[in-house]
Amino acid sequence: MIFAANLKCNHTRNSFNEYALTLEQELNADENVLVFAPASAFLEGEFKFALGAQNFYPCESGAFTGEIGKAMLDEFGIKNVLIGHSERREILGESEEFLRAKFDFAVKNNWTIVYCVGESLQVFESKETKEFLTKQLSNIDLDYKNLVIAYEPIWAIGTGKSADTKQIAEILEFLATLTHAPLLYGGSVNAKNIAEICNIDSCGGVLVGTASWDASNFLNLISTAKS
Repeated sequence: MIFAANLKCNHTRNSFNEYALTLEQELNADENVLVFAPASAFLEGEFKFALGAQNFYPCESGAFTGEIGKAMLDEFGIKNVLIGHSERREILGESEEFLRAKFDFAVKNNWTIVYCVGESLQVFESKETKEFLTKQLSNIDLDYKNLVIAYEPIWAIGTGKSADTKQIAEILEFLATLTHAPLLYGGSVNAKNIAEICNIDSCGGVLVGTASWDASNFLNLISTAKS
């Protein structure tokens, strides 16, 4: 079971150091925990969790103002990346073409990719979710060996409104017909629903946003999911 935390635009270097120390003290060495921290908070060293990048530009380095290249990630030993999150798509305008360029660059470097897909409320209410997700996934190589797919319905991200387990199970079972990659669910995951979500047959874990920003709360989620 994969437990991934997306800290988004939260935590300074000092506060993430405290976050990391809390996880180090409480996590078991065999836990499969991945933390996507902001680039300004990256830490060097070995941890019981894997450190991931929320964003990168598909380059070694270069004239790309404000971006993060591979050379910068290499300095911290980062080989896990998040691609396609709805906030990158919707707010920051990352196109399918650009997402494919990022994906191909990550593949070339043998990184582990957590690739996010998810539909809007309009698509969901139109009952076109499966067609929409199929189109999103047609943009990438679903046979890539280090691929993880995260299903995050946009209408459930940060809203407190999670899809119910029947809906999640239906979509994850559908995605399992398209790829052998592990499947995560994300979208208002919390202590009340995480155990039920993780018990879905096709669910390989969760990608947690807001509820992961506090290290103790994130640890509680992991414990609850396993209980």
